[in-house]
Amino acid sequence: METYQTEEQQVEAIKKFWQENGNYIIGGLVLGFAGFIGFNYYKDNKLAQEEAVAAEYQTVIESQAGDHEGFKVKADEFIKANGDSSYASLTALSLAKDAAEHQDWEKVSAHLSTAIDTAPSQEIKAIATIRLARVQIEMAAFDKALATLAGELPAAFKASVEEVKGDAYLKQGKQELARNAYQAAVDAGGLETNPTLQMKLDDLAQATPAI
Repeated sequence: METYQTEEQQVEAIKKFWQENGNYIIGGLVLGFAGFIGFNYYKDNKLAQEEAVAAEYQTVIESQAGDHEGFKVKADEFIKANGDSSYASLTALSLAKDAAEHQDWEKVSAHLSTAIDTAPSQEIKAIATIRLARVQIEMAAFDKALATLAGELPAAFKASVEEVKGDAYLKQGKQELARNAYQAAVDAGGLETNPTLQMKLDDLAQATPAI
């Protein structure tokens, strides 16, 4: 049976994976590359750098539970200094979540754009893209949200993409397009993670009189 996860569960799973295995993966890649070119100094130096970045990332994330303003400063500095690191995108997602809690949608949008640009995988890029589209809907930028979702994303995210499209269409008053998008989300397994999706479809059915 296929297992569905919410976006937040997917983000947390990715964070946990990198915290537990990031250094080993990086180390394996570096060892392979170093063995190929016979450059042991590069191997040791690169691995040490990656371990330092991983440790700094953990420190930044842990600071989120304490000094709110301090976390934002540390996170911004971390991204600027480590923009080519796999952890930059995860840090940007944490900043976006923090800004969303304060309903600062412009900053949320900016942080999510950074997360997309620095995403180390298509999965993280998809999560950030879908969240950005939701924020754009919140900002009444409906066409922009639909354009954000127009790019190619992994099939596993089809349900979320279609549901957000439906939200944008509904806000535009395009009920038929909204209904089609919600149904596509249901067909893609969206009810597994979001039971309210059925309510959205039912509400549209009630809003449309039978002919």
